[in-house]
Amino acid sequence: MEPKHTLPSRLVIGLMSGTSMDGVDAALVSISGYGTETSVETLAFDTFGYPPEIRGRLGNVSRADVIDLCELNVLVGEVFADAAKSILTKGQTSLDRVDLIGSHGQTVCHVPRRVGRHGSTLQIGEPAVIAERTGVTTVANFRARDVAAGGDGAPLVPYVDYVLFAQEGRVRVAHNLGGISNLTVVAERREDVFGFDTGPGNMPIDCAARIMTDGRMEKDDDGKLARKGNVDDRLLALLLEHPFLNLDPPKSTGAEEFGADSVADIIKRNSGLSVEDMLATITRFVAESILKGYKEFVLPRHEVDEIIFSGGGTRNGTLMGMLQELLSPIPITTSDTYGIPSDAKEAVAFAVLANETVCGNPGNIPAATGARHETVLGTIVPGRTMGTLFSPPSGRGLG
Repeated sequence: MEPKHTLPSRLVIGLMSGTSMDGVDAALVSISGYGTETSVETLAFDTFGYPPEIRGRLGNVSRADVIDLCELNVLVGEVFADAAKSILTKGQTSLDRVDLIGSHGQTVCHVPRRVGRHGSTLQIGEPAVIAERTGVTTVANFRARDVAAGGDGAPLVPYVDYVLFAQEGRVRVAHNLGGISNLTVVAERREDVFGFDTGPGNMPIDCAARIMTDGRMEKDDDGKLARKGNVDDRLLALLLEHPFLNLDPPKSTGAEEFGADSVADIIKRNSGLSVEDMLATITRFVAESILKGYKEFVLPRHEVDEIIFSGGGTRNGTLMGMLQELLSPIPITTSDTYGIPSDAKEAVAFAVLANETVCGNPGNIPAATGARHETVLGTIVPGRTMGTLFSPPSGRGLG
């Protein structure tokens, strides 16, 4: 394998919008190398909220007809393009210096494989709009190729976790606390790496805060309300019976199982609980479901040296306190320690995956997604210039 210094560094913008549908995370990163020789420097990160009209339409997408969905695909693409251009201001650079954009898009439906059912996933945010507005070659639609190869199309971050955090003689877990909680067991050898969605993350907490305050709150900031409440043990026990938690990895989930509709039903059936007690119980449910994932699927296979948390959930002090208690004595830190801001981790990940795609390298971990084989991910939409992007031959740099 050629050393990474034989390739110039690339400026890459990573764009990501999670299942919470709040807005677009944008990261400007410098990437040098590829595969296990990848090194990343985060230059700027910010989140750009959706305009209220688009956010409202996204919230009703399950009832959208095909014309609405078609239009939303373009409108969300415009928001992503604006986010790409806006992050350059914070990063004090210009579009003509950007080599590549990797856009995850906005997930509007994720249907994992189950017995008797094909998996499918749909992200909108038209990459042709992003490429047209920016002039930059854009890689998008990452999940679909893994689904076509028999996987769930999720989680995809495990490959990035491997190239960033693998260390000789150590086993780390890179754990993302987004709307959905997912983890990657980062072993020294790629063939030993695996990952899966543990289940709910911020999503049910945010949904409960929004529903129980009639929209006055978008989230339980730092877990302050949950911290004042008491856990309802009866409800907690019922929540922990959710069938997804007992499925063997590889597995993935989404809003269809832990989103607004299911949370609204929980609140309706437990109307006697205060907002503080409901948030305390749901936050504990998230923490206990994560512990269950470790106890049943990680710790029987590996002695874990360190857990590296990232994602918006790291800003919830109550949730992180619960996890510290439950996962003790395993050392816990955040990706900030390694130069990747916790909130920026997923946007950075899709910048890295875009770089791998144009290098011709597979970006999935079959043990995480359930795919039949490794595959190069994504759809490439050419920008005004793209000839220098395809430097390494296909299949090189995997380590």
